[in-house]
Formats: sequence, C-alpha cells, structure tokens
Amino acid sequence: MSSADETLDRIKAQVEEETPDDIEIESVAFEGPELVIYTPDAQTVANRDGIVRNLAQTLRKRINVRPTQEALVPPNEARARITQTIPEDAGVQNLDFDRQTGEVFIEAEKPGRVIGRHGATLDEISASVGWTPEVVRTPPMESSTVSNVRNYLKQEREERRDILQRVGRQINRPTTSDEDWVRLTTLGCCREVGRAAFILSTPESRILIDCGDKPGAEGEVPYLQAPEALAAGPNSLDAVVLTHAHLDHSALIPILFKYGYDGPIYTTAPTRDLMGLLQLDYLDVASKEGRTPPYESQQVRDALKHTIPLEFGNVTDIAPDIKLTMHNAGHILGSAVCHFHIGEGRYNVAFSGDIHYKDTRLLDGAVNDFPRVETLVLESTYGGKNDYQTDQSDSERVLKDVINETYENDGKVLIPAFAVGRSQELMLVLEEAMRKGEIPTMPVYLDGMIREATAIHTAYPEYLRDDLRQRILYEDENPFLAEQFEQVDGGDEMRQDIADDEPAIVLTTSGMVTGGPVMSWLRLLGSEPDNTMAFVGYQAEGTLGRQIQRGQDEITMGDTSGPRAERVSLRLNVETVDGFSGHADRQGLESFVETMHPRPEKILCVHGDASTTNQLSSALYQKFNMRTHNPKNLETFRLS
Repeated sequence: MSSADETLDRIKAQVEEETPDDIEIESVAFEGPELVIYTPDAQTVANRDGIVRNLAQTLRKRINVRPTQEALVPPNEARARITQTIPEDAGVQNLDFDRQTGEVFIEAEKPGRVIGRHGATLDEISASVGWTPEVVRTPPMESSTVSNVRNYLKQEREERRDILQRVGRQINRPTTSDEDWVRLTTLGCCREVGRAAFILSTPESRILIDCGDKPGAEGEVPYLQAPEALAAGPNSLDAVVLTHAHLDHSALIPILFKYGYDGPIYTTAPTRDLMGLLQLDYLDVASKEGRTPPYESQQVRDALKHTIPLEFGNVTDIAPDIKLTMHNAGHILGSAVCHFHIGEGRYNVAFSGDIHYKDTRLLDGAVNDFPRVETLVLESTYGGKNDYQTDQSDSERVLKDVINETYENDGKVLIPAFAVGRSQELMLVLEEAMRKGEIPTMPVYLDGMIREATAIHTAYPEYLRDDLRQRILYEDENPFLAEQFEQVDGGDEMRQDIADDEPAIVLTTSGMVTGGPVMSWLRLLGSEPDNTMAFVGYQAEGTLGRQIQRGQDEITMGDTSGPRAERVSLRLNVETVDGFSGHADRQGLESFVETMHPRPEKILCVHGDASTTNQLSSALYQKFNMRTHNPKNLETFRLS
C-alpha cells in the first residue's frame, strides 16, 4: 500500500470518528488541494451545523462533501424536479450533470433566484434529487472565451479528475527532509519590465511564480534553463502560480507543457479565462507576423485543463510544506497578490505581482493585510523618484480635453490600450463623459480583443467594485453595453471606412504598439495632423510605443530589414495622459509598504528598469529602515 493510501485510510478513520453515527462515510479522496468525502448522507452533512467546519479544523484541510452514486436521482427525473423547484424568473439557461462529482451546474441569468433566501432553494433541490447544486451566472455579454473554457473543461472532466487526484497525492506526500531553508531565485523581470518568473524552493518543494515574455524583445525569455529552475526537468516543479493574465507574466506558461510539465497552475477563475484568450492571441499575432510561435494551441488547452482556480482569501495547500492565499491586487480583473506560508510558521513570502494601491472605477485597490510576511517581492514599474502619476480625476479631465480638441478639428482619437484592464477603465470614463455631455457623443470603435475581454469582465462581476457590479447585473444599466461602443469586425476594409468617416475614438490593441490592429490604424490615421494618438499606459523600453512617445515621427512596418519594409510618416498629435495605468506610482508603492500589516523585514524590488528599482529600493530603505534589494536576474536569495 502506498503512503498516500495509508494517509487516506488514516483520514477516513478520523472522519468516521468525528461524524455522528447516523452518517455513513463511503470513501475519501484527495482532489487537488481538497479532501473529498463521499457519503450517501451528503444532504444531512450539509444541513447539520458544524460538521464540515469541525472536520476542516481537525484535519486542517479544505473539505468537499459529495453524494455517492446511489444517492442521486437519474438526471432526466432530476432535471424535471429542479425545473419545477426554481422560480421561472430566474432565467435558467442550462442544467449540466456531472456524475463523477454528483454536482449539477445550474446556469441562470439571476443566480439569486436559484439560491433562494438563505440558500433555501438550493437546499430544496439537494434534498429532492441528491445532486449538489452549483449556480453559474449567465454572462450579461456573450463571451466565446468563457463559453469555450466551460465546454472544454466539461469535455475533459474525466482526465481533469485524474489530474486533481494526482495533484492531491503530490500535495499530501510525506515530507522527507530534516533541512530547514527557503530560497528565492530570480529568472526574469529584474532590472527590466517583462518576462516575470521566480522559483520559490524549500528542501521539499519548488514553486514557479509567473512565466511571461518581454514586450518588444523577441527571444528574451525567462531563464528556465538555470540549475535552480527546470534543469532537473519540468516535473521537478510542484506547482505554477500565476499572479495575473498579462502576457509579460503568463505568455510562456504553455511552453512548460510542451516540454513535459504535468502539474497544476493556481490562479483565479477570471485569470484562467483571460490567460487562455491572451495566449491564443499571442500565437495568432506571431503567426501573422511571420514568427515561429514557441508552442501550439494544444499547450494552451493543456494549461487550462491543469488550472485549479482559487478564490481570494482561501488558504490552499499547494505542496507538503507550502500554503497559498491570493488577495486582490487591484491591477486587472482577477489579479492577485500571492502570499506563501511555508512550513509550520517557518517563513512567509508575498509576491505583489502588478498592483494598483488605490481604488479605480473598475476595481478595489490592492490588499496588503496579512497574518505574517517576512519578505515582499514588490513590483517597481513606476517606482522612480519622479514617477508620480496624475490624480485619476485630473487624468480624465485631460483626456476629455484631448478628445474635445480633436473632435473640433474633425479628427479621430487613437488610443492604444491593453485589452484587459485599461480598455475597460477607459470605456467607463467615455461612457460617463458622453452620458453627462462632457464630450460629444460619437462612435467608440473597439478593435482587437477588447470587446471579448470586456465580456469576460461581465462574467465575473464579483471581482469588480460594488457599484459597477450592481450596474452590470442589470442589463439596461450595463455601461459596457452603451450603444456608442462598436466592435471592429470587418478587417482593414472596415477600418478604412471608419478612417474616412466622421470623428470617432478608436480603442485598440496592442497597448505598447508591438503589433496587432494598432499598426493598421497608424497607417490609416498617422499622416493626418488633425488626428491624435493618446498614450494612457506604460510603454516599455524598446517598444514602438516608447519610440513614438519620445517623438519618433517615422516608423517602419512589416519586414523591417527586407524589401517589403514600409515607412510610415507620423504627423498626428501624440499625447501622454498619465493616471490611467494599472500600476501604482511611486507614492502608491510607498503607501502600500507603509500601511502593510505587518510590515515585511525584507523587500526585493523587481519589474522595473535598473534605475527605477534602484531608486525605489533606496527610498524604502531610507524611509522605513528595512533591508531592500534590487536584484539582477539569476540571483538566489536564502530567505530562511
């Protein structure tokens, strides 16, 4: 008998001892970070106060109670009973039965009507059919990504369960080492922006945090070949943890599966969906530009299949000696500050990912309250001594002035923006400004993935600010469905028609002008001095966006070194509107550290250029009298 089986036998005996005699326990199993208890009395366990809570405290594990097969009413009969139980105005769209888990997924326009007061309707459903109801909201905007991910995971249920069981056994394996240390190795994004990647290791476990590309620098990838990284093979990793979906953090995760990784990815549910969207687009852009993609779409699907979504605030075992808790980072939808608790109180490390400290129109500000943190790995994108962004209300006023002036000149405003995060912030600003008459009502054309990314936002309203969530849940108040927003879906022919037409705003990817539809818009709008290009986000060193921002008035498109190279003169106005970035500025980063509870003993300043990380590191040392570093790539720190 394996050690995992022995552990499960011991746990089953504990469960039987802790539960009342009238409850039968058929089996227990590890599935990912959860302990699953199968019982014909699942409804009794759910309704009897304290059983699950007491078991979780005793076993120190997340508990999921599921019904056994004999307790389930056949799906056809269950469907009829469930339909009769749920009020008609709930807007039920679909019922999907998962026999392996005993769950029935109920997709509805109004989940609250399915749940009922204090969960009464769910209890009635479970008592009537034996199945455990899980309610899923129908997205207010149709999202092919959300639909495709949900359908794909349904198709892969059997294999996914095998993955979860394998992961669960790996997490719960016996510890074997008497050594006591924690190390952190930097594989990217040190003294640079992009290719974020870190290895957190102990004598028992190795965790990869992020695995991204570097914008505007083809071929500069994380140092995965380093001895501390994957030299022992991809499956020397216990887990991958993804802070958020932007490509400089997520782009190269599928390459791990190309080379044999078969373990879990931990992130939030919206990050999972956005990750898939952005990675597939990453492949598409590479193909259109004649570059060889580093992986195939199958590896993107593999990554989705291996993803275990976590909710903010849930403490989760991801290795025998490491627990992970994710907290809102305020940067983009689903972005997380990742807190790692190592050993039995041995050490605590927090990775900020990318953070925005203050509330925005879209999201609440980053969380910085933890039980313990000895080391903080802190992003420094705007950490330079002069990196103070304009207040958001002032930034919005400047943007409105730019739009009004361009409109009066009968021109068009071209705004390159990240599809995820900045575009939705801007849509909220533009919708309100037009509604209040602060700028003329005109078409706002969405090009690239922006509309699809926006639809994903509406599928996860619980991750948005309260007031925005309430507006989204009532379709006639959903700001993202305002009639002035129009999707560009006719290619270059439609773009030409828009360029020849009335004044308008074009919101397009990519945010750093590194490819995508913004290149077509530069061809169409760049030569007209009545038009304006407005930068609203960070432009990394080496990107075309940074070059244009600095005044370059002629650019090369296509094959820059071949006979098809195309020179485009830029005569349009170029404006930079600070304050819309999803990153905290210098003051926000200092405030994040100053108000952090508890304040860390050590900070590593990363994800910023060399001067920026050095300036922030020095400032934090002087202001708070703590150990600070601005590491290089391929450095290893012994933390404990």
